[in-house]
Amino acid sequence: MIVRIAFEGESIDVREGRTIAGALIAAGHRSWRSVDGQARGIFCGIGICQDCLVTVNGVEGVRACRRTARDGDVVERERRCGS
Repeated sequence: MIVRIAFEGESIDVREGRTIAGALIAAGHRSWRSVDGQARGIFCGIGICQDCLVTVNGVEGVRACRRTARDGDVVERERRCGS
């Protein structure tokens, strides 16, 4: 089964059960977050490093490598300043 998510206005078809990170990578996106202007994407892939954080349906700080894509999800980049 295929679900559809939106990322930065782009509609992405995703195989059911795939993570948001997997969906973004399959759609050709290698980074989807920036910290102090530096691009970030997936690094560890198991939810520890937090480089893959995105905003999903208005909720900030979602780990894209851990969150299963659901039909209708709206995914946005996170832009943060370092501490």
